[in-house]
Amino acid sequence: MSGKIPGVNISTLSALSETNRINIVELLRQGPLTVGEITDQLELRQPQTSKHLKVLSDNGIVEVQAEANRRIYKLRPEPFQELDSWIQSFQCVMQERYDNLDAYLKELQKKERS
Repeated sequence: MSGKIPGVNISTLSALSETNRINIVELLRQGPLTVGEITDQLELRQPQTSKHLKVLSDNGIVEVQAEANRRIYKLRPEPFQELDSWIQSFQCVMQERYDNLDAYLKELQKKERS
């Protein structure tokens, strides 16, 4: 296996595989936050929060805006749109399988009645 997923940056999945980073993403779903706000809400230390935010930023999951001496982080939609498209591809495959199963069951029911 090549380690690539068509249409998805594998580093996005890797960056999201850590619990604290997922928790940060969940917080940022509500809107932009500063490092201090994230630190307070998740009860993490500031250096730990900054480290996680750097990973998320380096992987294009969040973007940062500097305002005076504050850094405000917000989610970027593109990585999640890519993940959604990838997940949707599985849903299409599963729907096709369910449709095939439904057709097969109807065929069996017809044979039973005959």
